[in-house]
Amino acid sequence: MNIKIRLTLMNFLQFFIWGSWLITIANYWFGNKGWNPIEFGAVFSTMGIASLFMPTLTGIIADRWINAERLYGILHLLGGITLAILPQINTPSVFIVTIFIAMLCYMPTIALTNSVSYSILKDNNHDVVKDFPPIRVWGTIGFIVAMWVTNLSGFKSSPNQFYSAAIASILLAIYAFTLPQCKPLNKGNKNASLYEILGLNAFKLFKNYKMALFFIFSMFLGAALQLTNMYGDRFLTEFESIPQYADSFVVKYSTIIMSISQISETLFILAIPFFLKRFGIKNVMLISMFAWVLRFGLFAYGDPAGGLWMIILSCIIYGMAFDFFNISGSLFVENQCDSKIRSSAQGLFMMMTNGFGAILGSWLSGIIISTFFTNTEGHFHWRGIWITFALYALVVAVLFAVLFKHKHNPKEVENI
Repeated sequence: MNIKIRLTLMNFLQFFIWGSWLITIANYWFGNKGWNPIEFGAVFSTMGIASLFMPTLTGIIADRWINAERLYGILHLLGGITLAILPQINTPSVFIVTIFIAMLCYMPTIALTNSVSYSILKDNNHDVVKDFPPIRVWGTIGFIVAMWVTNLSGFKSSPNQFYSAAIASILLAIYAFTLPQCKPLNKGNKNASLYEILGLNAFKLFKNYKMALFFIFSMFLGAALQLTNMYGDRFLTEFESIPQYADSFVVKYSTIIMSISQISETLFILAIPFFLKRFGIKNVMLISMFAWVLRFGLFAYGDPAGGLWMIILSCIIYGMAFDFFNISGSLFVENQCDSKIRSSAQGLFMMMTNGFGAILGSWLSGIIISTFFTNTEGHFHWRGIWITFALYALVVAVLFAVLFKHKHNPKEVENI
């Protein structure tokens, strides 16, 4: 089978697993189990905590001791088994611990998906900038397909969403063991220091001013992503409290409206090679940051009637906001680091965005919203929330434009 087709299937299954339950787990938690909303926040924090250390740790292991594709398969096998156990649990605290174990297995595979793809493509003499985005787009398609399957099959409040994810994870584990070998390239030498033996070389990237800034801004953008994931669907659903919008399409099918964001991702991923070669990595990432400003700003003034176009446009812009930093950022890391620390460096990127960034977004947004934008009846002042988020993204964009120095060199992206 063509190697690009094989990697396409890998990316599809990778994000099908996540899409099977991520958007609908709240329905299972509240609708099926009737558990406490306070404890539900801990479910999402498990992803951020797992991302703090597991992507970097598994990246080090893949760079020094175990083939990346084998480690990838082992993690999905363990993760699939854990997901299959979730429906058997009837205690919130045990459920949280179990899903944390599942996230310890799943979150590092996102970074490993990139490093395995880059390694196999380069070993087969493919242009990563040109060939990876059309492969990665099938990951987003997998997420969308999983969302629609879960909704249309009636699995939204059912434990079947976890069984579906578990089956896909185990299938991907088996499939991963058949992929071309991605051998460790940083086994070291007899005179290596303890620092090198432990595989911590990737952390030296923080000594480079440009890379340190890049990772810091990765954290800030990771926080923005967490904001939209946490509050987007709830924002649309709460229009039901306004009589003129209660029976609107937006309220009834809020999850489908939100899926426009993922559909948009598929289009912008394909546009990345053109934008990178035309404008350079810094400008593409800067476009992403200003897209976040529009994402939040349009939500602030949108509604299910006359402002519906703003909600839809916000969802479309999300694709640019997400892809132009996350995918381009991953390619930037690939270009800036030695191939011997490829997996470790991708793990660092994952740690900053989905680890520190996710925790920062969850923690700060919770404090700000509860302090300034929640009335005595527990309702949110959504316009104020979205405007605040938009201002946050604007400040990040301006600081990035001023502080991050990187001159565009067309040959640079050709050599990624």
